[in-house]
Amino acid sequence: MDKGHGRIEERRLWASDELVGYADFPYLQQAFRIERIVSTLAGMPLRAEVSYGVTSLPPAQASPARLLELIRGHWAIENRVHDVRDRTFDEDRSQVRKRGAPQLMATLRNLAISLLRLARASNIAAALRHCGRHVRTTLRLIGL
Repeated sequence: MDKGHGRIEERRLWASDELVGYADFPYLQQAFRIERIVSTLAGMPLRAEVSYGVTSLPPAQASPARLLELIRGHWAIENRVHDVRDRTFDEDRSQVRKRGAPQLMATLRNLAISLLRLARASNIAAALRHCGRHVRTTLRLIGL
């Protein structure tokens, strides 16, 4: 159970290896069901959702509790990168749509974020503005 942002979120996960050898899914070791129940701090229900997934990790390597940890960790990373790309680069409104250009732009944005994080920037937007005003500093970031 997590408490924060004005709400309480409870997660439960059930996992099974009964589909191994039955389902036509490569590397399937477990299928799982996650139930998320979100309520206010006062206990009033806000929403409930159910998600399903599969993993290549066998039960010996990933218990239901471990699967919950892995899924939460994945979303933390996902949110850390995509939130910056959406907010700082306004990626959702990008007009780049032809051939491989969208993938190239996403790669360049990820590279910029990674370079700034390696340079210990705590605020990517502020660091980008700084780089725009200080070209020599920016070139040093990429080794030039």
